[in-house]
Amino acid sequence: MNNQHAARTKFMVELALMVAIIFVMAFTPLGYFQTMGLSITFLTVPVAVGAIILGPKGGAICGLAFGITSFMQCFGMGAFGTMLFSINPLGTAFVCIVPRLLEGLLCGLIFQALKKSMKNGAYLVASLSCPLLNTLFFMTSLVFYNTDYIQGFVSALGVSNPFTFVVAFVGVQGLIEAVVCFVLAGAISRTLGAALHRA
Repeated sequence: MNNQHAARTKFMVELALMVAIIFVMAFTPLGYFQTMGLSITFLTVPVAVGAIILGPKGGAICGLAFGITSFMQCFGMGAFGTMLFSINPLGTAFVCIVPRLLEGLLCGLIFQALKKSMKNGAYLVASLSCPLLNTLFFMTSLVFYNTDYIQGFVSALGVSNPFTFVVAFVGVQGLIEAVVCFVLAGAISRTLGAALHRA
């Protein structure tokens, strides 16, 4: 019983640390690189690390923290999010939070499914899956965000399905996010896994 309590306490401390890192990054230049259009986010890195080290549950909570900080950006901190919030606050909360929660959950599940067969490769695959899932879920949810503002983007880009919209609208930004998370999260999670005897 004491071992279970100690393990739970350790999990909560590590999770709190990951969530704190996400919030610090979200509101400093560490979390976003602003470009024309959407901003490039590096918050998938701590979400991926959390999902790999703490499992699907920890990944979901880290993704939730990412989603909450993303929603907070809609209160005048980011032009795109602020515009979405002014159109549909509830829809914006869903678009910001749910895709990020699922991203963390699935990243953790992917790592668990691969860690026995791929060992070190599982860290890299899971780290790459996190930003790809973030981009896919977030941008796909925008397609179904039934407003003239978003549909204007869809029409302007001349696309007819969510996948094409993701590729056309995100492009290089999504690629940069994927590469950064693949390299950093893969290395950090592998190092932490070894240090915490979870390799």
